[in-house]
Amino acid sequence: MSELGRLEDLPLSYRQGLTAHNLVPLWPSLRAALPHDIPTRRTRPVLWRYADVRPRLLEAGELTPIEKAERRVLVLANPGLGLENMQATPSIYIGLQLILPRETAPNHKHTPSAVRFVVEGAGGFTVVEGEKMPMEPGDLILTPSRLWHEHGHEGTGPVIWLDALDLPTVFALEASYCVDGRAQVARNQPDASQTLYRRSGLMPYRSLGASRGIYPLKRFPWKEVRAALESFAAVTNTGEAVQLAYINPETGDECLPVLGFSALMLRPGETLRPARRSASAVLHVVEGDGQAVIDGTELTWTASDTLAVPTHARVEIVNTSSRKPAFLFQVDDAPMQRKLGFYEVFD
Repeated sequence: MSELGRLEDLPLSYRQGLTAHNLVPLWPSLRAALPHDIPTRRTRPVLWRYADVRPRLLEAGELTPIEKAERRVLVLANPGLGLENMQATPSIYIGLQLILPRETAPNHKHTPSAVRFVVEGAGGFTVVEGEKMPMEPGDLILTPSRLWHEHGHEGTGPVIWLDALDLPTVFALEASYCVDGRAQVARNQPDASQTLYRRSGLMPYRSLGASRGIYPLKRFPWKEVRAALESFAAVTNTGEAVQLAYINPETGDECLPVLGFSALMLRPGETLRPARRSASAVLHVVEGDGQAVIDGTELTWTASDTLAVPTHARVEIVNTSSRKPAFLFQVDDAPMQRKLGFYEVFD
C-alpha cells in the first residue's frame, strides 16, 4: 500500500490558496479520519468511585442552593475527551445529581433525552408530563426528549441519582436547548409501572391495533428488574451473560432512540468476557464488588461506582465475591449505531 502524501509536500502558495477559499485537502489527513482496522479513540477506561464523588456532591448541597443550581450535578467527565466537554464517552453524558428534602428541581424540557437511575435515598420523585413517579434505589426513570419533567423530595436525607443523557450527540448537532415551564399538576393515580405494565406480555387492551405509545412506560422498578435477573440466571448457562434490556413494552424496541439500557447480573465468582463491540458504554454498579479489565486497564469496583468503556474495547468483568451476586446497570450507544447502520460485534 503506497504512502499517502503529506500536507508539507504541497507548495506553500497552493496551501495558502486553499485556506483562503476554506478548502482542505483530504489525502494528508485521510488516515486520521479513516484509520485501518480500529477507530482512533481518545476515550479512556475510567473508574469514578462513589466514595470520592458523594462527599463532594453533598458539599455542593451546602455551597449551592437549588435555586442557584437548577440541577445540582457533578459530571463524570472522561479525561481523554477533555474535562470541559463533559463526556463519559463520545456519545454519553453521565452526572450524579443531588436533591435535598423539600427541594424542587424546577419543571423544564429539553432536546436531549435523559434517564435517571436512583443511587440512594428515599422520598424523591420525578414528574413527567403529569405522571408522578417515586424514586427508589435502582429504579430507572425516563425523561425523553421534549417531555416536561421536574424533580422533588418529600422525604428525609439526601436523594442521589445517576443522570445519563445523549447530550454529546445532540450538542454536536447544534440542536441542544432547554425551555422552562410552570410546575406540573400531577395526575392523581399511580405511575404506569404500578398499574398498566405490571407483567411482561400484558398491556392495556385498548393499545391493541392503536397507535403505539412512544414512551408508555417511564419507570422501571429495580425490585422487579432484580427479581427478573435472578429468575433468568436460573435458566442461563454458565459462561452466558445474565443480561436484560429495558424496552418499550408495547413495541419491544429499545426505550429511547439514541442510548440503550440494560441490567447485568454476575453470579458468585463469575467472570464475563463479552464480545468486542463497536458501541461505547458506561457501567454503573448497583450491588457487589469486582474487577474489570478494559483494554488492559485494571479497575476494582464496588457498589455505586461507575466505569467508562470505550468503543471497540476488550472487556473482562469479574465478580470477586464467591457468595453474593453482583448487579450492574449499563448505558450504551448501540441503538444509535444500529439506526446509523454501523453497529458491529466482532468476537
